[in-house]
This record gives sequence, C-alpha cells and structure tokens, in this order.
Amino acid sequence: MGVPNKKVTRKTISQRQSTQKLKSPGLAKCSNCSNLIPLHTVCPHCGFYKGKKALIIKEKKEKEGAK
Repeated sequence: MGVPNKKVTRKTISQRQSTQKLKSPGLAKCSNCSNLIPLHTVCPHCGFYKGKKALIIKEKKEKEGAK
C-alpha cells in the first residue's frame, strides 16, 4: 500500500490546487449588434462574423395575443 514518506505541506497543496481553478469563457462584442458572443464564432443573433454577413438568420414569428 502506498504511504507518503513525508508530510505534504500546505504550500505544496496550494500550488497544486491553484492550477485547477475554473476559467471564464472568452467573450467578445459583436461588431454589428454588440451582443456578447464566444470568440471566433458567428453571431447567432445577426449572423455577422468579422464585420461580414456569414449566415442568413430567419426571424422568429411572434406569438399572436390570446383571443
């Protein structure tokens, strides 16, 4: 059975755990509609990428009011 030869210090534990933190995803503003989108992706709202139209987005039909 594996048994450590020496006590693992708090410093060693902290240094090991410091690299395991979660990172927030990189977000950028769309150049056309200013919505936040992930880096290097086409904007799902307007379809622009790097200032050029890349996708044709069909607009959703709004639900009509209840009768």
